[in-house]
Amino acid sequence: MLKMNRRLIWRCATTVAWCFCVAMVFQGEQPQVAADEGFSMFVWPNLAPGETSLEVGTKQPNRPDEKPPVTRVVQIRRPGLDIFLPEKNPSGAALLILPGGGFGKVVPDKEGSEAAPWLNKLGIAAFVLRYRTNEVTPKDEPAFLRPLQDAQRALRLIRANAKKWNLKPDRIGVLGFSAGGQVAAILHTAEGRAAYESLDQIDEQSCHPDFSLLVYPWRVFDTATDALLPEIKITKATPPAFIVHTHDDASTSLGSVLIYAGLKRNGVPAELHVYQNGGHGYGMRAVPNSDIGTWPDRATEWLNRRGLTNASEQK
Repeated sequence: MLKMNRRLIWRCATTVAWCFCVAMVFQGEQPQVAADEGFSMFVWPNLAPGETSLEVGTKQPNRPDEKPPVTRVVQIRRPGLDIFLPEKNPSGAALLILPGGGFGKVVPDKEGSEAAPWLNKLGIAAFVLRYRTNEVTPKDEPAFLRPLQDAQRALRLIRANAKKWNLKPDRIGVLGFSAGGQVAAILHTAEGRAAYESLDQIDEQSCHPDFSLLVYPWRVFDTATDALLPEIKITKATPPAFIVHTHDDASTSLGSVLIYAGLKRNGVPAELHVYQNGGHGYGMRAVPNSDIGTWPDRATEWLNRRGLTNASEQK
């Protein structure tokens, strides 16, 4: 009987704790812990710029032909961060990860959290951003604008909590995949110019990344002008970058090549890899009959050379 009572008390206690956490979310408080992915927090204190809803997003059904499955989240009005910190020997560096999804959805695992174990092993903290999707975006507003605002706020949030997370504020970069790569390319060259009005002390922090990894950035090449998107303006103040694309990607590698050329012309350290094949949307996963699955190895070497990893952890 005593054992049964203890079990009952434990179940009641955990139920109360869970209900309390849910209540805090609905009251607008930022939960300290979420699920089994470390812990998460919201990017904005309440409504994001231009939003009227606090909807955190809806997960679409998995596609039966995808193994392992790929998560796709739509209807994100209140963006959040999934946070993955190294368990030991942190380097002080961090990467804000911007997943792909064509702006209509966000893919937080294949192009997000699956990069965290790799980065954490290098001593690098990983922050996966579930930025806003474009269901309510006006036709005259660029699809990248709200994700860009979310990314800039997230960079500032990371820097504002640098001491808490054992980070160095001048070693905070961005890793962008596909549509997230387009946002990252614009963010990379914005020279710290924010795309929204400041809200609080967090916005006193810089929203300029110290380095970037651009992985198959989507539609950064404007075929009408045969040039980069006008929002991507590379100068001598642009940070170093590591860039990956494939020759057979329908979202042409010419954009990545032009980004690299602009960095080269301005004397900015950069590295470009264009693989023969592999298509688009591979994230951290290997592709049959392609070498594209080796890109994290090349990125590791680049990060090591820039002193951003805990090199002693490497074999």
